[in-house]
Amino acid sequence: MATAELDEVDRLFQVPLTEFIAARNALATKLKKQGDSETADRVKTLAKPSVAAWVANQLYWKYRKSFERLIAAGEQFRKAQSAQLAGRNTDLRAPLDARREALAELTRQASDILRDTGHPPSPETMRRVTTTLEALATYGEQPGGPQPGRLTGDVAPPGFEALAALVPRGIDRVGHRQAPPRVIPFSQQKQHRRKTGDAEADARAAEAERRAREAEAQRELREAERVLASARKAAKRAEAAMKAAAARAKSAEKEKAALESRFEKLTAAAESARQEARKVASEAEEAAQAVDDAERAVRNAREKLKG
Repeated sequence: MATAELDEVDRLFQVPLTEFIAARNALATKLKKQGDSETADRVKTLAKPSVAAWVANQLYWKYRKSFERLIAAGEQFRKAQSAQLAGRNTDLRAPLDARREALAELTRQASDILRDTGHPPSPETMRRVTTTLEALATYGEQPGGPQPGRLTGDVAPPGFEALAALVPRGIDRVGHRQAPPRVIPFSQQKQHRRKTGDAEADARAAEAERRAREAEAQRELREAERVLASARKAAKRAEAAMKAAAARAKSAEKEKAALESRFEKLTAAAESARQEARKVASEAEEAAQAVDDAERAVRNAREKLKG
């Protein structure tokens, strides 16, 4: 696939989720018209991303520095874990803290993306986004891993055996590359070990993995509690806003009723005033006519006296 076509596919994964299907079909049609039927067919088969996958894609394209910090923290954790599995005293806390901080930053940005695009950041959606980001941090840039920015579905963390394959090989004190550290799979089968050192290495590996799982579980619990607390606060704010809106509506209805009553009274008063004005005008007209009649009578009387 040519570079220009790659760029177009990248842009496809950046469009709003509701526009993905239309944009995908338009791109496939364009490529087919250009004579690239093979690429058009591949584009046509691209599935619409899940909400969590789409958010992870947007984080990759729009918040690349934050995303790269998460991947770098995951790589540091794998190296620290590799050193510990090789029997060296290594602190896993620092890389775990770095990964947790990067994940928290991306989670906040993911929540903003969801709100800005009309997708409610529900606890379940945020859990799926967080799980996908954690899985991407675990896979890192290893060959065969999920491709950031072009996800179509949620990404689940790799199994323990796959995770062991992702741990980089260590270097011993004299600079020789060590063999991959042995790990104990979850469904362990009893094996006969010829050397005591193998059993000790496996025990160290199991303990390191147990501590890593425990740390991850604690982190997930803290994150879930944080999301729950945030959701409760949002629900409380929404409930308060609803009550305030209801109170304002009730007050407005009451004011409307009062205004309507006042309007009716003012209308009646205006009609009464109009009737009174018509009556006064009639009386004034009659009074003016009486004055004219009286003046005429006076003139007639004076003329008779002169005659």
